[in-house]
Amino acid sequence: LEISSLSEKDILVLRLDLTDRSSHEAATNSVLKHFGKIDVLVNNGGRSQRSLFVDTNLDVYNAIIELNYLGTISLTKYVLNHMIQRKRGKIVTVSSVMGIMGAPLATGYCASKHALQGFFNSLRTELTDYPEISIINICPGPVQSKIIQNVFTENLAKSIENSGDQSHKMPTDRCARLTLVSTANNLKEAWISDHPYLAVCYLWQYAPTWAWWLMNRMGKRRIQNFKSGV
Repeated sequence: LEISSLSEKDILVLRLDLTDRSSHEAATNSVLKHFGKIDVLVNNGGRSQRSLFVDTNLDVYNAIIELNYLGTISLTKYVLNHMIQRKRGKIVTVSSVMGIMGAPLATGYCASKHALQGFFNSLRTELTDYPEISIINICPGPVQSKIIQNVFTENLAKSIENSGDQSHKMPTDRCARLTLVSTANNLKEAWISDHPYLAVCYLWQYAPTWAWWLMNRMGKRRIQNFKSGV
């Protein structure tokens, strides 16, 4: 409000639980009642993971899919119905570079992001009769946020003890700006990351055998650091 021409009536904040799918239709209707339309949906809710598969309870994987995947497509369903009626809109989903590649200690998280990539890439092909509805996938690399402090671990009751140094990650405001640029230009997919993570994305896309070799080497070191508490 301090840096824009918006007034309080231009902002509506609703509490929302992605895992409470029965509330998503009412939340969508509340937004429509207030603003009369929805131009853009940004799916940005989710949690990451840091645990080895062999040590992780299956209910953790259920919770990851429930939140990151099913919650996202549930909310999308209600908003998309409105956009189809208007024949216009943008659905922006914050996936991850983990939706493109695989990485140790994040099997469930990677699976949920791969699921989002597959879902929205498929949904885009179902909307060819609505060229003004854009499906945009944003794939950030490491970004400074509290995602590490809130990761899933090997069981639902356990939190992470050491979140590590965040200074090497992309600043949040730069990621947000590049996301807005991608949205404004209707990019179907945008990889938003610094090197070396961005370079690994290109390897994974164009030279997967080299990518598998590199990730095996990097993964072994990452697992050793994880077990050492680093």
